[in-house]
Amino acid sequence: MSIRNGLFSSESVSEGHPDKLADRISDRILDAFLARDRHARVACETLLADQCVIVAGEFRTKDSADYTAVRESAEGLVREVLYETGYTNAETGIDPQRCEIQIRFNGQSQDINQGVDRADGVLGAGDQGLMFGYATDETPELMPAPIVYAHRLVRRQAEVRKVGTLPWLQPDAKSQVSFRYVDGQPTRIEAVVLSTQHDENIALEELRAEVWKNIIAPVIPEHLRAGNLRCLINPTGRFVTGGPKGDAGLTGRKIIVDTYGGAAPHGGGPFSGKDPSKVDRSAAYMARFLAKQVVSRGWARRALVQVGYAIGVADPVSFSIETYGTEASGRRDIAAVLAQEFDLRPQGIIETLNLLRPIYYPTASYGHFGREDLDLPWEAVI
Repeated sequence: MSIRNGLFSSESVSEGHPDKLADRISDRILDAFLARDRHARVACETLLADQCVIVAGEFRTKDSADYTAVRESAEGLVREVLYETGYTNAETGIDPQRCEIQIRFNGQSQDINQGVDRADGVLGAGDQGLMFGYATDETPELMPAPIVYAHRLVRRQAEVRKVGTLPWLQPDAKSQVSFRYVDGQPTRIEAVVLSTQHDENIALEELRAEVWKNIIAPVIPEHLRAGNLRCLINPTGRFVTGGPKGDAGLTGRKIIVDTYGGAAPHGGGPFSGKDPSKVDRSAAYMARFLAKQVVSRGWARRALVQVGYAIGVADPVSFSIETYGTEASGRRDIAAVLAQEFDLRPQGIIETLNLLRPIYYPTASYGHFGREDLDLPWEAVI
């Protein structure tokens, strides 16, 4: 994002949004595989539509018993995610107890596997593609300000719903925050949008007043509110039908919410449901890790890292870093320095970030980056 002067918006969605619900289910299945086999190969996709959940994908484990165990527990894991998210019956969006669940697990293609688990013992990239990582000093999290505050709004919505402060809230919600940038820095918030699913018996005027009081006001600091702040709460006036009943959900449809809110490019590959051999996920995490090193070390105020891979090949086919003219004095070839310091092959990334663990389910909501509530290795600064 190269905006210097003007408005920039980012959105987020709650854990009960249908697409996020799909991401959560896919990552719950992934974690179940990794808990049994650190080297499991997982590519899990989830589709939700009304009262139906379909979980499908390609999987490989060293011991067939591990595959069978996860396959047999998958339906229970899906129902657990639905309950944990806050759905209780069909009227709220999906019935965890009675909804139809279809499990369609296949083995990983041998054509793919021979390029990943190579005969020479080298781990090849699980797919081709390009990945991006970004960091900026405009927030303590080294994240763009619009996505930080958009995430905070829907997290707050979930918090007040779960503790019963606003018992008429339901799990599905979306937020959007628009910042005014001046000379490349976020200065004030000029628009906030929050749409939240709710019970039918709450009046719109009361809903808007309580959402402002309990969600928006505690999240949006007074010093950041523009004098002409526009606050749009449930602008359509009604949001009773939500979750998979209101809209189908699919793994990987919220990749901009997962990353930088549109402030940086995205290579196109989603994260959820993929084991670390898939560079769509692991290399994107490494790119974020490297971008954070650049900014935290004072080499630049902003950094965009791009890395590219070919399926079955260990060494990246491209690696570059853009600092948007914010590089500190004492110029250096940042990409060359980091390439010498860190191993960008898939195995090197996995070892550097310690990725062969069931740590992915919590990342499926509220973004994969800038998460101060989680101990994520790609957020470390060294």
